Amino acid sequence: MEMPKITVAALGPAVSRVIELAGQKAIAIDRSWDPARGTPVFTIKGKYTSRGWTEWTQGFEYGQMLLAFDGSGEKKLLELGRKRTLERMAPHLTHVGVHDHGFNNLSTYGNLRRLMREGRIKHNDWELAFYELAIKASGAVQGARWSEAAAPAGTSMPLGYVYSFNGPHSLFVDTMRTIRIMGLAHQLGHVLMGEGDARISLLRRAVIHALTTRRFNIFPGTGRDSYDIRGRTAHEAVFNINNGVFRCPSSQQGYSPFSTWTRGLAWAMLGFAEELEFLATLDEKQFGAAGLPKKAAVLKDFLQTAIDTCDFYIDHATASDGIPYWDTGAPQLHKLGNWQSRPADPFNAYEPVDSSAAAIAAQGLLRLGHYLGQRGTRYTQAGLNVAATLFAEPYLSTSSKHQGLLLHSVYHRPNGWDHIPAGSQIPRGESSLWGDYHGIELAIYLQRLAAGKPYLTFFA
Repeated sequence: MEMPKITVAALGPAVSRVIELAGQKAIAIDRSWDPARGTPVFTIKGKYTSRGWTEWTQGFEYGQMLLAFDGSGEKKLLELGRKRTLERMAPHLTHVGVHDHGFNNLSTYGNLRRLMREGRIKHNDWELAFYELAIKASGAVQGARWSEAAAPAGTSMPLGYVYSFNGPHSLFVDTMRTIRIMGLAHQLGHVLMGEGDARISLLRRAVIHALTTRRFNIFPGTGRDSYDIRGRTAHEAVFNINNGVFRCPSSQQGYSPFSTWTRGLAWAMLGFAEELEFLATLDEKQFGAAGLPKKAAVLKDFLQTAIDTCDFYIDHATASDGIPYWDTGAPQLHKLGNWQSRPADPFNAYEPVDSSAAAIAAQGLLRLGHYLGQRGTRYTQAGLNVAATLFAEPYLSTSSKHQGLLLHSVYHRPNGWDHIPAGSQIPRGESSLWGDYHGIELAIYLQRLAAGKPYLTFFA
């Protein structure tokens, strides 16, 4: 990945354009979408459509409105996002069938709480309490979706994970960005109540989940197996639910367990970087009270994982402009020759790119760079380069006839869910709600850095 020097200020006009377009497209989707159809997920010929798997994207739909208000001050977007959250998001708070609570509910209730705490929304004690109760409930429901994992021989470290919608055997790398709602619920003083009124620490479960992900979904580069490269990720880790023993890596949306699905890599990059920022604010006593290792040891592990995954993205996963193809082992990628030496080509004949992975990864790179300060220039510059590419054509969707914000997003290549336009052999030209949401979130993050506004965090 080539990294010409870019400043945050230089991206200002592009950032403003992204925020403006995001607001326009959020309103357009709301006007045309029939809620009886479920949740919009990704576009076909420029129009959002649904795809039954789980309802994991509705929070992104309304969260985009709230973020566009954050960046523009357009009150219509605030009122619409707040109204839709109140009307339609309650079932997501108690949804026991998914691992996606941090996606749906921090994008809506979490953003509303943050905006009120920052003074962007007029303060109201009861309204704030409502948002915080929603976050507490959602964090506890996610924390209850728990499987214990067996510690490897010779170690005593407790392991466990919030299991995916596939079932108790399944740990998804995606969940690294959703466990933050457990951390916020903990910060708000909440616990999960178990059998016999046992008080279960949500902080403990969030940290243990991350450490388990680090051990089994992310390769350390120390010869763990024949395909071990530092920072490479597996989408899924599979466990024997009878004894908690790890069985194998797997993949649902990537090409194979031994190649890297780049959106999964991006979820790990952002998840660990963001958790690192959050955990650094907590008092040492909270780690001890939760039965966790010392704070310094946890931060060290999280930092190393963030570095490993971000290094892999820069060194192995992207074209020269910072945009990845959908999987590093995609079966026809070799036909593109030395694809890393030139900008990604979303119009090629062999394998699709994934702009949504780039949007997620860019924020992970920037947060890691910010955390490291002067030592993080490599990551900051990489993140700014990805943003510069995404916020311009052919990735930025400027047409009012297309409901998406970021073009060339891919949902599920193995299942063949993505639209392939006439004359093409691969998916291209379409958008996803998670890609659009993370695109506008990236823009807000950069806007705040440029203006010296409060640093954007989920924990406000």
